[in-house]
Amino acid sequence: MKKITSLLLAAMVAGSVFTTSAMADAKMSSKKILMVLTSHAKLGNTGKKTGFWIEEFATPYYAFKDAGIEVVLASPSGGQAPIDPTSELNDYQTPSTVRYYADSDTQRAIANTLVLTEANVEEFDAVFYPGGHGPLWDLTENSDSIQLIERFLAANKPVAAVCHAPAVLLNVKDSSGEYVIKGKTITGFSNGEEAAVQLIDIVPFLLEDEIIKRGGDYQKVNNWHAFAVEDGLIITGQNPQSAELVAQKLLNQLNAK
Repeated sequence: MKKITSLLLAAMVAGSVFTTSAMADAKMSSKKILMVLTSHAKLGNTGKKTGFWIEEFATPYYAFKDAGIEVVLASPSGGQAPIDPTSELNDYQTPSTVRYYADSDTQRAIANTLVLTEANVEEFDAVFYPGGHGPLWDLTENSDSIQLIERFLAANKPVAAVCHAPAVLLNVKDSSGEYVIKGKTITGFSNGEEAAVQLIDIVPFLLEDEIIKRGGDYQKVNNWHAFAVEDGLIITGQNPQSAELVAQKLLNQLNAK
């Protein structure tokens, strides 16, 4: 009798776990994330190319897709979003980038991004900005992007960005006219990391400095170490190595809603 009771209890527990897991999967499958990519391909006056960093797109993208979430890609100009060619070098490949280069459907999605002005905040549960140097030039002061982020935050929906992409938050303001990052814990590509890639004199500004100027509580760790912070609806990561952490924090927020 005891053995039968134990088996029944085990079956009930297993059923409960399965039901909870199924409910969680169903919950996430109803979610929808907008990923906003840069359209900027020129690395200042160097004559070289830039764009978005492929790992910072691929790692979050597949984390979201594997969770059952629908992902829509957009960019300021729409169409082909430029990949930073440096991020395609062998030294920077990860399992997620290898997966991307074997994924023709996602490659087509990158080539046919939605024009940012066509993105409707009401259709999405969150927005994610991958980095790369491109966003410093075309998304930091882009009024469409700024208004989009303001609407996401006003609707109590999370905004996440990694590496250089926290620059998209620099000119976003709240309803009282204050910078939304003022007093908030924020990270992003550090001055030390910009110096390490020898682009301090090329980029239009240093992200670390600009976050501090706007009253953000800038945090960082050693160069190239994974680091992400979450302050309310705003989630940021320091560098390419932080993309997975940012994605997980965003998934946690969505799962809690």
